[in-house]
Amino acid sequence: MSMRSRGTSNVGAIVDPCTGWGKLNLVGSDKGSRDSATSRSESSSESRPTKRGPVTARRRPNIARAPIKAMPRDRRGLAPEDYLAHALQAKTAAARANWAQRGLAHRGSLEPTTKAMLLRQLYLAFYASGHFQQAYEIALQMVGLGVLEDVVQQDCARAIHAAGDIDLAVGHLRLAARQAPASRRAFHWWTLGSLLFLAGRHPDAIAAFSRAARWGTRDKPLYRGHLALAKLGAGIQIRGISQLIVKLADCPAGQGYGRFVLGHLAYHADRWDDARAYLTRFVERTARGHAAMAMALRGEVEMARATLASMQKAS
Repeated sequence: MSMRSRGTSNVGAIVDPCTGWGKLNLVGSDKGSRDSATSRSESSSESRPTKRGPVTARRRPNIARAPIKAMPRDRRGLAPEDYLAHALQAKTAAARANWAQRGLAHRGSLEPTTKAMLLRQLYLAFYASGHFQQAYEIALQMVGLGVLEDVVQQDCARAIHAAGDIDLAVGHLRLAARQAPASRRAFHWWTLGSLLFLAGRHPDAIAAFSRAARWGTRDKPLYRGHLALAKLGAGIQIRGISQLIVKLADCPAGQGYGRFVLGHLAYHADRWDDARAYLTRFVERTARGHAAMAMALRGEVEMARATLASMQKAS
């Protein structure tokens, strides 16, 4: 799983077992993250006559190097929390980054929680725009602020994994699991197991999924199902796959990310019609989701498509 807590306490994890996104649900929507349309002034490079002569419209700078603009007079009285509110409501990644940068540049002192939340909005803007290394550097600035440290480690892992460094991502996820309260520990171990599973490191994935299953409560069927897949990947025979499928299909997690696990369990149980249905719904649902979710789940989508292709070829 490519990785996978966001009101006013908006900070977030990677992938929800039920929905595939935002397990802790503490951050503003990434709804506009794939919105790359330019504004009217950016869509034309024609000169427009004015009293001072022709003026050429400027394009907005790339988000990765956007400068912090001077605040208009009517906004100079805004507090950092106001900029945060605007960032949370932004409909594009560029707008989110702009508001977050202005809040961080505020001359007054920044309360740690507000600073962490502004940084996370900037992080989300970079991540949604595909600037993963910059997103990682922003996430590192959140470390040590004392705000949901385990969730911050998840953000670090998601960004650096997308940038291509699996080992560094694994290190961040191990820190997340150690720093997390008991209520989030299972989720972190499962996230780590998912990353290792997709990387083909099945023995390590088995160890992580086993810990997730040990700490899990409501989503335990998902963790056990994923553990079974890791064991099958390692060449270990599994009994009772049908029972695992029934339990996972009956829990909330089975309606979201769980379809990826259900599809592959059904595949190993030679229930190919069920496997096709589960995996097809998983791929289609991910394609309809936010751009950031699609980025986070691209490893699962690739594996699901490969499994569907192998069944198509065999039949």
